[in-house]
Amino acid sequence: MTNNDFPFYNAKPIMITNKQWLFVLCMVALGASTLLIPFTFFSGDYTQFIPAILFFAIPLGALMQVSPQHYKAIFRRVGFYDVLYMFGFALLNLVVSVGVSLLVTKLFGTNSNPAMAGLVDLTDFEKTVFFVKTIPQLFGEEIFTILIFLALLSFASNKLNISRKKAILIAWLLSSILFALIHLPTYNWNFLQCLLVIGSARMVLTLAYMYSKNIWVSTGTHIINDWVIFTIVLLGAGVEKI
Repeated sequence: MTNNDFPFYNAKPIMITNKQWLFVLCMVALGASTLLIPFTFFSGDYTQFIPAILFFAIPLGALMQVSPQHYKAIFRRVGFYDVLYMFGFALLNLVVSVGVSLLVTKLFGTNSNPAMAGLVDLTDFEKTVFFVKTIPQLFGEEIFTILIFLALLSFASNKLNISRKKAILIAWLLSSILFALIHLPTYNWNFLQCLLVIGSARMVLTLAYMYSKNIWVSTGTHIINDWVIFTIVLLGAGVEKI
């Protein structure tokens, strides 16, 4: 595999067949269901980590099943410049998210994220647990999106026989839309908010992977982005209490 291309769609390091991708995508959906279905058992301080871990472990395990020798192709070593890319893409994502959110709020109205709204009422311990839990959960969101992206890229390239550039654009757009749609329950089924705000933010996050070909970079970008937002919410609540 060259350093400048995506894995699997072009038989480098191996070709994953459409049937194998279908299996992986089914496991992606199963992993996502562990977060989307509100199991009361997973509401404790520590048991809440279980769905967040299953979210990435199930689909990643599926990729390991179909490509046991080469599943690491979506991972690369993280260097100094990769860390800079994380912060750069996170900053870009914040600018895009705020801009689109303000526009959508003005034109259509938006719903708040219940987790964000309840963050200020948590104890210090619960806030720490919340921040730590986001690490596996956000990694899971990257696994969710990037595996869908690569599956769509492979299908568009090999089944539809369209050009690499067009296949990438299709995979980028559709995987971002699917990511946006799984947030519908979180935002009270506000379709436009999820599609426009979450979808545009997802496109920037995926762009971090597309640029680096390294899921650690998009994961780091995602964590930095969300932690900055969480911190702003907490600081804003602290100022209001003064």
